[in-house]
Amino acid sequence: YPLCALWGTGEPIAVQVVQDIRLPRTLGAILVGAALAAAGTAYQLLFRNPLVSPDILGVSSGAGLGAVLGLFLGLPSLGVQSLAFAGGIAAVALVIALGKAIQHADRTLVLVLTGVVLGALAGAITSLLKILADPYDQLPAITFWLLGSLSGMHMAQVGVVAPVVLVACSVLYLLRWRLNVLSLPEAEANALGVPVKPLRIAVIALATIMTSAVVAVAGVIGWIGLLIPHAARLLVGPSLARLLPMSIVMGALFLLLVDTASRSAGDLEIPLGILTALVGAPFFLGLLLRRAGASS
Repeated sequence: YPLCALWGTGEPIAVQVVQDIRLPRTLGAILVGAALAAAGTAYQLLFRNPLVSPDILGVSSGAGLGAVLGLFLGLPSLGVQSLAFAGGIAAVALVIALGKAIQHADRTLVLVLTGVVLGALAGAITSLLKILADPYDQLPAITFWLLGSLSGMHMAQVGVVAPVVLVACSVLYLLRWRLNVLSLPEAEANALGVPVKPLRIAVIALATIMTSAVVAVAGVIGWIGLLIPHAARLLVGPSLARLLPMSIVMGALFLLLVDTASRSAGDLEIPLGILTALVGAPFFLGLLLRRAGASS
């Protein structure tokens, strides 16, 4: 389609396709990829573990459960997305509340294990709802949503998600120097005058809200938050001043390419979660083998 269709000139059909389908989907891919990569970068820094992804505290599982519940109840699209967003926020809030209630010396370990347990519980309830769902109407919609797709993206959704992603990424970047200190042990960070606990809560809140927002409109898309920060770290190093912008750009471009491939593969659109796993898993395995070879 000609570029002039973006400005509403040219063939009416071309203008409608570009403005109502192509443009929202392109912007959605950029926002979702950037948000997942930024959230993954923040979580890996927060937990000082490069194997951490945005769903470590159960946000994706909670959002998935909320969306599946909405589809099971036959709610409209807005209701499904609202339940997905609320489910992601509620899951992480519950993990943090339980983490505070459990007395243990290693708070990070408690949060991670609690997130794993609640994620497994949410997954079990999701599977139960899939079994109970109508196999001809509800089950295909549930399965397709859980695998991730941008086929239903509209400008209204872009308008809601864009401010959330832009604000969250901007705040994370403004806090970049303080966040770099989180890679140090807590005692050393406190000695440098950085309020570790409030900063951790702020990072978790920003990453969770951002992840919940994009999962609510695009479904569960894995590997981006795990893979992209690794690749960006190889290019620019561990400093968040360079790592965060690079992760955002690479995440946006990666999902844009994957979405283009999913639409161009044939008559049947391939869910994004399948393609990101097919691309991400071998690449990540190569990174691990390369690191193991370098250390030996």
